[in-house]
Amino acid sequence: MVSGMERRVRSTTVFFVLLFLIMEKFGEVRSLSPDSHCIWYGQCNDGMNCYYNGTAKELTDPKAIKLLKEMCPHLISSDTGHPKTCCSAEQIFTLNANMTLPRTLLARCPSCLKNFINLFCHSTCDPQQSDFMAVNAQDITPTNQIKTVYYAISEDFVFGMFNSCKNVQDPSSGKAALSMLCGMEASQCTPKQWLRFLGEKSLNPDFVPFNIYFNISSNSTMFLDILNLTLHPKNATFEPCTGRCSCQDCSTSCQPIEPTVLSIVFTILGFDPLEFIMACTFLAFLISFGTALICSYFYGKKRLRTAVYSLNADDESPIGAADAESASQKTHCYDRLGARMEGLFERFFCSWGYFCARRPVVVIGSAIIVCIALSLGIIFFKVTTDPVELWSAPDSRARQEKDYFDDNFAPFYRTEMLIIEAKNKSQWLHHPDSLRILPKLFGPVLQKDVLHEVLTLQNKIASLTAWSDKLQLNVSLEDICFSPLRPDNPRCAIMSVLNYYQNDPKNLDKTTLDEMGWTDADYLNHFSICTQDPLTISDLLLKGVNLSCLADFGGPVMPWVALGGFPGENYENATALVITFIVNNFKNETFQEMAMAWEKEFIKLMREFEGINITVSFSTERSIQDELNRQSRSDIVTILISYIVMFVYVSVMLGQYRSWSRLLIDSKMLLGLSGVLIVLASVTSSVGFFSYVGIPATLIIIEVVPFLVLAVGVDNIFILVQTYQRTTRHAGETTEQLIARVVSRVGPSMMLTSFSESLAFFLGALSNMPAVKVFSLYAAMAVFIDFLLQMSCFISLLTLDAKRQEAGRPDCCCCISGQPQETPTKPGILHSLANRRIYAKVFLNNVTRPLTMVIFVGWLCVCISVVNKIDLGLDQKLAVPKDSYVLKYFSSMEKYLSVGSPVYFVVEEGHDYTTPFGQNEICGSSGCLEKSLLGRVYEATRRPNSSYISYPPSSWLDDYFNWIGSGSSCCRQFISNHSFCRSTVAESKLCEPCTLKHEVNGRPIDSDFTKYLPWFLEDNPGVTCPKGGHAAYGSAVKMTSRNNQSVVGASYFMTYHSVLKTSTDYIKALKFARDLGDNITKSLSSHDSLNLKDSGNVAVNVFPYSIFYVFYEQYLDLVPKTVFNLGLSGAAIFVMTFVLLGFDLWTAVIVIVTIAMILVSMFGMMYFWSITLNALSLVNLVMTVGIAVEFCSHIARAFAISTHPTRLARAEDAFLHMGTSVLSGITLTKLGGIVVLAFSKSQLFRVFYFRMYACIVLFGALHGLFFLPVLLSYVGPPVNKVRANRKTSGLVDSDNSPILTGGSPSSDSSLYPDVNIIYDGR
Repeated sequence: MVSGMERRVRSTTVFFVLLFLIMEKFGEVRSLSPDSHCIWYGQCNDGMNCYYNGTAKELTDPKAIKLLKEMCPHLISSDTGHPKTCCSAEQIFTLNANMTLPRTLLARCPSCLKNFINLFCHSTCDPQQSDFMAVNAQDITPTNQIKTVYYAISEDFVFGMFNSCKNVQDPSSGKAALSMLCGMEASQCTPKQWLRFLGEKSLNPDFVPFNIYFNISSNSTMFLDILNLTLHPKNATFEPCTGRCSCQDCSTSCQPIEPTVLSIVFTILGFDPLEFIMACTFLAFLISFGTALICSYFYGKKRLRTAVYSLNADDESPIGAADAESASQKTHCYDRLGARMEGLFERFFCSWGYFCARRPVVVIGSAIIVCIALSLGIIFFKVTTDPVELWSAPDSRARQEKDYFDDNFAPFYRTEMLIIEAKNKSQWLHHPDSLRILPKLFGPVLQKDVLHEVLTLQNKIASLTAWSDKLQLNVSLEDICFSPLRPDNPRCAIMSVLNYYQNDPKNLDKTTLDEMGWTDADYLNHFSICTQDPLTISDLLLKGVNLSCLADFGGPVMPWVALGGFPGENYENATALVITFIVNNFKNETFQEMAMAWEKEFIKLMREFEGINITVSFSTERSIQDELNRQSRSDIVTILISYIVMFVYVSVMLGQYRSWSRLLIDSKMLLGLSGVLIVLASVTSSVGFFSYVGIPATLIIIEVVPFLVLAVGVDNIFILVQTYQRTTRHAGETTEQLIARVVSRVGPSMMLTSFSESLAFFLGALSNMPAVKVFSLYAAMAVFIDFLLQMSCFISLLTLDAKRQEAGRPDCCCCISGQPQETPTKPGILHSLANRRIYAKVFLNNVTRPLTMVIFVGWLCVCISVVNKIDLGLDQKLAVPKDSYVLKYFSSMEKYLSVGSPVYFVVEEGHDYTTPFGQNEICGSSGCLEKSLLGRVYEATRRPNSSYISYPPSSWLDDYFNWIGSGSSCCRQFISNHSFCRSTVAESKLCEPCTLKHEVNGRPIDSDFTKYLPWFLEDNPGVTCPKGGHAAYGSAVKMTSRNNQSVVGASYFMTYHSVLKTSTDYIKALKFARDLGDNITKSLSSHDSLNLKDSGNVAVNVFPYSIFYVFYEQYLDLVPKTVFNLGLSGAAIFVMTFVLLGFDLWTAVIVIVTIAMILVSMFGMMYFWSITLNALSLVNLVMTVGIAVEFCSHIARAFAISTHPTRLARAEDAFLHMGTSVLSGITLTKLGGIVVLAFSKSQLFRVFYFRMYACIVLFGALHGLFFLPVLLSYVGPPVNKVRANRKTSGLVDSDNSPILTGGSPSSDSSLYPDVNIIYDGR
């Protein structure tokens, strides 16, 4: 960076000196002599050219002849004699010295440098100067010095020279070299303006000692009125850059830009293909379904009429008789297998339930001990808060590349940024006093009072000192900041336009007066100069001030980094200032604590700041994490209220209230509280277990898993309690036997759902996304433990509570004796409504059922049609509260920033930079491969809209070639000991040029390349050598040892992404950079395709790295990961349902289809409610699968084991016995708690928890309680004939429970001996 700056200074100096030389060459030609002659020769006082009106003289100095032959071979004849020239040896030496800077800037393109030197060769030494140069007699001083010359030059040469140079790049600054030579941006420079800047003293008063008036003509002659003479414009031969220079430096050498392939929007009849297909699918469904209904009406009227009936009707319908007759037929093997499997489960749960009911103290005590033992693992509990650890897997490509970058260079900096706007947002017209300068519009933030206020704030921040309680020390910015020239210059890198004035208010107030005493130049003129060329060392307009554009830390400040809100490159119209404090990010704990302590003080200062003329938005490295923590703390109350609402609901609704006098007796608040505590115990046990194992948790676990387990747990609690309340006690049946019978009935259903969910979550842990993997593990274990506790501890608690109720003891004061009385069976409100056939009359009639199918299938088609339109990513604005100061910063960043994040193309260790071929594979200047690394990256910058790379890359390799190349004075060594002599050492007599051997192309040989590279990386840029690499490339090259020799290890080449505003932009930028890096890697390893011999390089990898890659990599394959995770979970549920329902394939298919419909509905909701797909929403979708099981599997199993004669009757029976519990349990419980989340201050909670949780419950309830029964009534599996035979034989009661006999067993080892008859296979 700094080198480029110095280059500009040198270049301008060189140009002007060259111009002086030209002027010196311009002799006074009062009349065109028939014989051409000189207009100057030799140097007078102050190095000025002396007027001479005579013929050319012989050049006899051998050294001068050698230099002239190198620079101007066209002026040397083929003979070996002494050439005749219009310049002395001293003038040639001066010309060579003045060419040092142009060589440094323009050597990347040999054609440009050759043409540029030719311009001055002819003007300095051409023996026929008088043909094209002239001087007025009045412009010759008494001491024979020339003050003004006139130079006639052909238009072809001027335009040829300009075109060969206009695209030459300066790698360290990322700008065109012409920006440093033309006094304006290269994009605005013209051939005429370039020559004016080089020749007119008014434009360059400090570098042009006398005026050179270039006269450009397309004719062979031109008449100068002012001199009244005719000149012949010099038509020197120019060399086009095409083919000689690289694409970076010569646009005509570039291949044509491939036209952007517009993505073809495929449509069908003008409609989106997926939307059209789903519309056709829905139409086909309507036709087929309608046809089936019509056929059913005409050919099965009697069957349809009998579909609506009372479950208690005594008459035999025709269909019932047919089914009875079918049931009496020979059973199939899968009927017997299913019945045996069901019988096995019922017998096991009957025995287990009886054991838990008989031994409550043992069971509860054992459960408490196990839970405490597991929960004690929380002692080792760790929470992952590092975003990198949370969202990126350790073995992911982004993590590996980040680790490689951090290990070989340094972690990317911590960024503390201010974005400043003026309160008065109007542009203003700057009226200079001098009439020579026209008024000009400037942006509102460039008012002097605004800049002074900003500078005061900036300096106050830079002087901040923070106290670290943990380290017990004070921390200043200098302790933690990045200083590119440290230890030579310890100042911190602050990217701010105020650094154009070295952060000094006195410099901001400096002005220059003209001869009339009016202001000729001020801070705005300096601003314009610095934005055109940030590498300027001395502002030419502020005469006598010698004010540099370089920052006080020794490097340049690029205008696109420090300014915002400007159109194109019109920096004067900027509407915002961007100030960036660059802080190191070393990973040791002490440094991190120091940085965070200083940032905390910085935040405190900025939150208290009130500007007079400005408004400030700001952010630090720790800001988002701080706001996330604050948000989490503020949402604790919301979450607690949510759980309290659910607990109160559970406690109240579990009761079976009959009268006010028995309110406390029939209440089940303690039982409800116990159920909730069991849920919490399962969560803490899961957390403790994985803490033992060493798998850290995440904040998602704390927020999501309790919700999931409570949903599952509450559902099971309601099913157990309400089944108990609705089950009629048989004569002589004890409470323990009744509990056992209830458990035998609902236990298999609870096992089906819990095992399905646990297996689905365990398989979800196969994901390589850390957040999804950890959630799946914790959720699976919590659900499994919750099932075990409910099947043991809660059964015992239910038995104790039942006995308390039977004894007439109040709920909360169970020690108070009451009057024992029988507890009659009384269904709840929902069950009563269902029992009165309200559900059947409303939702299972002949009109509602078809309508339900049409509505749900139509909604399914709609959701499928938009599933491909869901956006990926996570809007960072959602991560912070609405009242966060970071939101204002995000808005300002989107509005004003003009450049994106830096991107580094890293070449891993192993590449051989010492060979010409190895160099050509990387470099970007003349002689390099067209498809070199830098060539490919530059090619990408030519189409920034699709590549998302906006600036040419910096190149330490090309700048090193210029630093060490022939003609450069940068590489020096001390005469005494041959150690490195920096270019900043003023005493030149102490140093001598490096002893170098160069290849034909001017590059160093392999031994010199390695020897002097460390010197280049140590050299600070300065006026004498702007190419010093310390500031720009000090951290870009890692030197390593190989075979006891120092060689280049890993290195990087930096550029910038364009402005990225949306998640889509970030994802596309990452994808393009990855593709580009992969193509470069393939190119480096495929020498055969280039018909080149193997260079000896080993295969190396090139990859792009930017700070955001590690967060956005997950989105590159998020869609297939989502399909994989959800598909795996669905497959697990299908298998478990198939097996645990006795290999009932059709029921398993119906369950998984319904769950899939719930998932698709969630995707549709995400599109319509603008919820993006990311790790958070994927966790919720995985959880949706688990909760959907609760809504579907209970009802599907109840339908499968029902023995009613028709599908319609079995569907109503399933809702009656399970649907009401699901509705009153998971549905109403979760809705009550979810509503509270709508009042959260956290946008993240409202979007990803309130919205998604509400839709999970809503879609689950709609599909499980309404669609699934209707679907089963149409296409449900046939009745199990074995079970139907049992009911006919009286072995199954009206509730589909086995009839248990034998009274109270005599011992625990002979539980229900008579129950075996039920499972004899009949």
